[in-house]
Amino acid sequence: MKPLTVVVAQRDLKSAEALALSLNPHFRAVSVAGTVDELRTAIPKHRADLAVVDLELASLPDIAELHREFPQTLVVCTHRSPDEEMWPSVMEAGASDFCQTSDVRSIVLAVARNDIANSAAA
Repeated sequence: MKPLTVVVAQRDLKSAEALALSLNPHFRAVSVAGTVDELRTAIPKHRADLAVVDLELASLPDIAELHREFPQTLVVCTHRSPDEEMWPSVMEAGASDFCQTSDVRSIVLAVARNDIANSAAA
């Protein structure tokens, strides 16, 4: 997996900072955005390859808009208690994966799966 730049946007700033700290060893640079508007500014500013977005901060229409606005940025959505009923809607909105907020392993694996899929398509 190539080194990536990540922006973390979570409803709770303390959770966002903790998640960013946990993701830091896996990526080139990790920054935090506190709102969807800050996220929209941070993605191009940091040339983010990945946005980790809390569904308690951003709505599904926000996710769909981010996906359209930044098609080269992988979006992984998080929630404190993701469930199977939410998953299809999240994926239809353009997210690459949907996992629990603190599940660093799943976030990293989502990026790896995307890299493998892109390599296979090329």
